[in-house]
Amino acid sequence: MSTESSASANTPAGFLHRRVGKRSELLVEAALVLCASVAIIATIGIVVVLATESAPFFAEVSLSEFLGDTQWTPLFADNQHFGIWPLVAGTMVTSAIALSVAIPFGIFAAVYLSEYARPGVRAWLKPMLEVLAGIPTVVYGFFALTVVTPALQSVFPGVSGFNALAPGLVMGIMIIPLVASLSEDAIFAVPRSLREASLALGGAKSTTIWRVVLPSARSGISAAIIIAASRAIGETMIVAIAAGQSARLGVDPREPMQTMTAFIADISKGDLPTGSLSYQSIFAVGVALFAFTLTLNIISYRWSRAMRAQARAV
Repeated sequence: MSTESSASANTPAGFLHRRVGKRSELLVEAALVLCASVAIIATIGIVVVLATESAPFFAEVSLSEFLGDTQWTPLFADNQHFGIWPLVAGTMVTSAIALSVAIPFGIFAAVYLSEYARPGVRAWLKPMLEVLAGIPTVVYGFFALTVVTPALQSVFPGVSGFNALAPGLVMGIMIIPLVASLSEDAIFAVPRSLREASLALGGAKSTTIWRVVLPSARSGISAAIIIAASRAIGETMIVAIAAGQSARLGVDPREPMQTMTAFIADISKGDLPTGSLSYQSIFAVGVALFAFTLTLNIISYRWSRAMRAQARAV
């Protein structure tokens, strides 16, 4: 049998088959390398565009003014100020409100889906939860402006028509599925033996979840939270519609604020001449926004690696 196989492999047909198979493998490998390189190529392209387009801005506005001034008025004809901190403050306030909603609700939803829900309930509840992530953000924005803001004004009379609280709350609802899905995957990946060991030692189910399961899944949960933070910082339409266009340095969520993404969306409408200093300011804000999200992604990566290494050591 082996003699016949060896003989057939040495025939011209066998040689052609091996050659075609090797070429197919090379083509598949090249396609996989190309797919893996798309993200890297796109990131390099974004960095190049931001660097080249923001260079004229920083040639006229010093970095000390950009990071040291507390006013942002690039659209004024006179007395222009280019301090990024009012936009940073608006971004941080809305993102903090969103995370304060998304983190507890997302983690509790993940715990329920992984530890308490029956398979039939989980089969329909998780897709329904993830439907929230598929709703267009412009719908969320108008919901925040026309429904949530009037509701807040009826409870808190000091809330302005445009404010940071309403878009922050709605943005938190929007990213609940992100936190819940990623956290549920991390919790579900915890070995069943850890749960059984805790229960065998007399621990209650709730104690097992909060003292054993969640600490074991903390690397995945932490990564989910940081990814959700990046998503909140990068959100555009909700804050552009409901937060207002007033770039002010403050932390009162009842007042109108402007985020970095909302400013970029506002300037990108085409009302300013291309090449002007006001127009080039959107690329400077883009650099700051890119630096924020890149920092969060690096923190997420290093935190996950540290947590996994600590788990393996234990």
